[in-house]
Amino acid sequence: MSLVLDPAAQDLLFREARTANTFTDEPVTDEQVQAIYDLVKYGPTAFNQSPLRITLVRSPEARERLLPHMAEGNRAKTGSAPLVAILAADNEFHEELPALFPAFPQAKDLFFAERPARESAAALNAALQAAYFLVGVRAAGLAAGPMTGFDFEGVRKEFLDDDHTPLMIVNIGRPGPDAWYPRSPRLAYEDVVTTV
Repeated sequence: MSLVLDPAAQDLLFREARTANTFTDEPVTDEQVQAIYDLVKYGPTAFNQSPLRITLVRSPEARERLLPHMAEGNRAKTGSAPLVAILAADNEFHEELPALFPAFPQAKDLFFAERPARESAAALNAALQAAYFLVGVRAAGLAAGPMTGFDFEGVRKEFLDDDHTPLMIVNIGRPGPDAWYPRSPRLAYEDVVTTV
């Protein structure tokens, strides 16, 4: 049995895609980022809570504010990527639930009245959306360099607020010279899937 998705698209999104470590200086436009979001916003989240928030770091001044919070091994690539996105979970996502989940507007107060419940749900569902975002970057013909090697609290204080939890930082652009490390192994189907 084969997949319905064209093999070239499978390669673009998964088999040939890798984390990019160098980028050209070709800009990533606002139109490209909006097209990515307009595609990936349809990825499922529980109660359609959609807690992912994206901060685009474009200006040289903002880049200079970000770089000290990056792990040393990530600073050069973050400094040279055409666009950097801070992906964060909005822990107050529940305020949007009456509009986002009109079939059950009571979910806001019934399930998410307490902050710990919101933080747990936001972390899981924003992480799902972050994965969709990475695939969307690939669908746009761009390369993504997702990283968790940074000072989370420093980035939160510098760019976000107490209601947002940073998840990852993603360098985005066209791959530059020697952008890829060799493909790492993956687990086999039988090592992952159990039928009961």
